[in-house]
Amino acid sequence: MEITAEMVKNLRQQSGAGIMECKNALKETSGDIEEAVTFLRKKGLAKADKKADRETSEGTVCSYIHPGSKVGVMAQVLCETDFVANTPDFQQLSKDICMHIAASKPRFVSRDEVTEDVLEKEKEIYAAQARDSGKPEKIIDKIVLGKMDKFYEENCLLEQKFIKDSEYTIQELIKQNIATLGENILVGNFCRFEIGN
Repeated sequence: MEITAEMVKNLRQQSGAGIMECKNALKETSGDIEEAVTFLRKKGLAKADKKADRETSEGTVCSYIHPGSKVGVMAQVLCETDFVANTPDFQQLSKDICMHIAASKPRFVSRDEVTEDVLEKEKEIYAAQARDSGKPEKIIDKIVLGKMDKFYEENCLLEQKFIKDSEYTIQELIKQNIATLGENILVGNFCRFEIGN
């Protein structure tokens, strides 16, 4: 199948990838635009994984105050250079992360931050709930594991579904931006304030 300039232009608008990357993706997917977008996303996420160990010593402290001024968030979003920190894409990502934190109330950035005492307490609660509902002892550990996964999804920022597009987790949103901006990006820390809570 012939890959036309119009097809490449169309894919570029949808994906933000370079001309050659778009051309190659269209060749790989026999001109199927939707498949080509998926192909580029997978490739971008693979590139993002390779950048995960790079040092992030620049970035921004961003803030968000929800209309009505009852909820506010400050978050530290890190990248490798001040050049990327000042780009509109990075600034937008930072704002989106702050807005998400305001709405979704995560307690931790990632599961690595969940303290041992919190983990033990949650596991005890889930095990007690399973026993109280008459579940056999041999499957209680499995039930607790499943409930812990749910706990991480609800309480860890990186595992939460993004409020503006629930097709992605915050981690996946960050990885897409790593692929686009070409630098490692991390959420350093955040603080959420709420009046009357």
